[in-house]
Amino acid sequence: MSKNQTPSIRPVNMNVTNKSATGSSRSMGEILVDTGRLSPLDAERIAQFQRQCGARFGEAGIALQLMTDDDVQFALSVQFEYPYLASDMSFHRELVAASKPDSRSVEQLRALRSQLMLRWFENGADHKGLAIVSAGSQEGRSYIAANLAILFSQLGERTLLIDADMRAPRQHQLFNLGRHAGLSDMLAGRVGPEAVVSISALPDLSVLPAGSIVPNPQELLGRQRFSNLLLSLGEKFDVIIIDTPPASECADAQTIAVRAGAALIVARKDSSSVPQLNQFIHSLREFGVTLVGSVLNDV
Repeated sequence: MSKNQTPSIRPVNMNVTNKSATGSSRSMGEILVDTGRLSPLDAERIAQFQRQCGARFGEAGIALQLMTDDDVQFALSVQFEYPYLASDMSFHRELVAASKPDSRSVEQLRALRSQLMLRWFENGADHKGLAIVSAGSQEGRSYIAANLAILFSQLGERTLLIDADMRAPRQHQLFNLGRHAGLSDMLAGRVGPEAVVSISALPDLSVLPAGSIVPNPQELLGRQRFSNLLLSLGEKFDVIIIDTPPASECADAQTIAVRAGAALIVARKDSSSVPQLNQFIHSLREFGVTLVGSVLNDV
C-alpha cells in the first residue's frame, strides 16, 4: 500500500438550486456560496457553462478556473458528511484517509477497516483496543494507525488514537500537536484525561500523544496503571487504535498488544525479515494476543 497515491476527484453532477439549507440536500454551488468559497455571480456563470457543455458542476467550475480541487472535495465532504482536510491545513500529507479520500490507498484501508470491524470490534463489548505492531522498524505502523483511526472516526465511531511509542513517537507530528503531555505523563500520574486531544477538523477523533520521552517506557507500560487506563478510556471511546515501537528494538509492543487484547501486524514488501516476523508472531500467540490480521505495506 503506497503512501503517495494521487486522488481521482469525481464531482457529482449538481446544479445551483435552492434546496434545503441543511446538510447533504444542498447543491455543490449552494455550499460553496454559503461558505464564501464562491460568489453567487460565479456560481451562476458555472451553472450556465455546465448547461452549455453538459459537464458536472465541479468540472465546469475548474474548467473556468473559478473553483479548485479543494473546493470540490470540501463540497462533497459536506454533502456526504465525511471529514475533509484541505490541502492548506497543517496536518501531515501521510493522513491520506482525510486528505485523499478517493485514492486507491484509502480504498484499501477502508477494506481493512471493514475486516477489522467484522473480526474484532463488533465481536464483543470489551473488544475496543487494537495494537498496530511490526517486527522491524520503518514498516509503516504509524501511517496505518493514523489512517485507520481517521477512517473509524468517519464511520461515526468515537475513536482514540494512542501513541504508545514512547521512544520515537510520530503521531504528534502527523497531527501537528507540538510537544504535548501524553501517555507517559498519564502513566506517571503527572496529568489526567486532559492529555487527550480532540481533533476539531476530524469529528469523533481524539489523539493521546506519547508525551514526555522517558527512560523507563517498558516499566510504565508493564504496570497495572496502563491496563486501568485502557479500561477507563474504553468507557468513553468505541475504538482505540494504539501505535507501538518495533518489536525488534524493545519488548514494548508485546506488552501493549497483551494489554490491548488484539494486534494487527504490519510488514513491508521487500524489507521485512520473514524469520523475524515469524518469531514475533509466535511470541504474540504465546502471550494470548488475538491476531486479527496482517498488512503488507507498499504492495
